[in-house]
Formats: sequence, C-alpha cells, structure tokens
Amino acid sequence: LVWCPVRVFRDMDDTALAGRFQAAKDIAREAGVAALAYFRDPDALKVVSKGRQDFVSQADYAIETLIRDRLHELFPDDGFLGEEGGAAIDGDECGIWVVDPIDGTTNFVNQVPVWCVSIAYVRRNQIEVGIIYDPNADELFAARRGHGAFRGKTPISTSAAGSLAQGTVGVGHSSRTSGAKAVESIRRLLDAGGIYQRNGSGALMLAYVGAGRLLGYMEAHINSWDCLAGILLVREAGGWTNDFLANDGLMQGNPILAAAPGVAGALRDVAGFDPARRLPRPP
Repeated sequence: LVWCPVRVFRDMDDTALAGRFQAAKDIAREAGVAALAYFRDPDALKVVSKGRQDFVSQADYAIETLIRDRLHELFPDDGFLGEEGGAAIDGDECGIWVVDPIDGTTNFVNQVPVWCVSIAYVRRNQIEVGIIYDPNADELFAARRGHGAFRGKTPISTSAAGSLAQGTVGVGHSSRTSGAKAVESIRRLLDAGGIYQRNGSGALMLAYVGAGRLLGYMEAHINSWDCLAGILLVREAGGWTNDFLANDGLMQGNPILAAAPGVAGALRDVAGFDPARRLPRPP
C-alpha cells in the first residue's frame, strides 16, 4: 500500500484522470504481453494451490509486480490493492488501483486461452477507470466514468434484448458460497427460458456484458479485483449493476449482478441474492 495524501486527491482534475486512463491501457497491454509469454511456456510454470479450486502461479506474482511498479513510477501517491499482494486502505480520500494480474488463473495454468488482465482505479467510492485486456484475442476493453466504454477504439453497448430467452447469461461460482444456491439460481434461469455459460473469468464475462455478447452476469460472491473494471465497463456501456462497493465490498467482496437494462429486473429475480447485501432492485 502507498499512502495517498488528501491534497493529491483534491487537486486531481480531468487531465489527471485522463492520464491515469491512458496509463492503465498501456500498462494492461504490457502486462498482457508479459503474461502471454508465461502462458506459452507451461512446462516452466510453477503453480501452487491457495485453496479449493483456487490456484496461483509465479506468473500472477510477476505480472502483479510489473503493474504495481509501473503505476508507482507514474503515480507514486496512489494506493494499490492487488489480488496476490494485498493491501490495507485508510479512508476514502485516497485514489487506489485495484488489480487482478491474471483473472482466470485456473484456465491459465491448464492452457485454456480464456483469461485477462484487469485494472481499475477507484476514488471516493467511485470507479473512475476500468481496463480489461485479453491478450489471447488482443482485445482491450476500456471505460472511464462519464466517457463511455470501448473495445479498442470502437464504442460498445449492452444488449438490446428484452428477455432472458434472447441470449446467454454468464454465471460465476466459488467455494466461498453455497453450491446448492448456485444450482437453484441456474434452475430459475433455465425455467425463465435463459441459458448460461461459465468461462472461468468473471472479469472477462463482465466485459462481454458491456460488449453485448452476454445478457448479464451473476455470482453470489466475488472479490473487488475480479469485477471493478468490469462493473464500470457495463455501466458506461448502458447497463445496470448492483452497488458492489457497499458494505466494504472493496476489501470484503460482495455479490455481483450486472445486466443489460432490458433484462435487469428478470435477472435480479433469477439470481435470488439476499437483498440485505444491498442489491437494489433494477428499474
């Protein structure tokens, strides 16, 4: 963690945010290329288990270090929260980078080319910048609050569907939540005429919601580094998400629900998440 003095936050203007947006895009690409080199040499990859269906490799640590160092060189007063390194945050006056160096590590270590680099910048409980880079497809998804969402230079928007029967919903699950509840959510989705996929990368599936490839995404618990960039992409692409940062979502995680506007209400009913976790009902 790098402490961010209050004066830095108060002096921040549009130019400073634009600089962070461009830097995050450049760093995500650099990190993705570096990660791809590890991916293409699997015999040299060292992998350890952090828990049930939860893996980490030396690539995760190396790429997180690369991202942290690049950001610190450019913005030495900004805070940093990474999946592998961890951090503590003192107050909301500090802008902080929230990073997953390789989202989809299980895919990564098993030679499945579905993973990405995720970088978000947050200040005063607002996600200001969200970048997701898929180096296998060479797709860069980028959003800045109030400035829209893009795939490369092309603006993206969420699906125009008005029914869950008109497309596919992304579903995530981890051992932190009940398998029975996940199965029940999927059953309700199927009964509503929907269909689902789980590709192993929550960040990438959220990017696909923003790009209109998926109708929505739901997971009963997800960590902030897996989803903050994707949340901003969905919102800036015209979609709806729950208030993920409520109840200390930054440090503790929360449920995530993201959807195209025409199916947001239906997906909220299908997911069946506990409303006490501040999941507002969509319009």
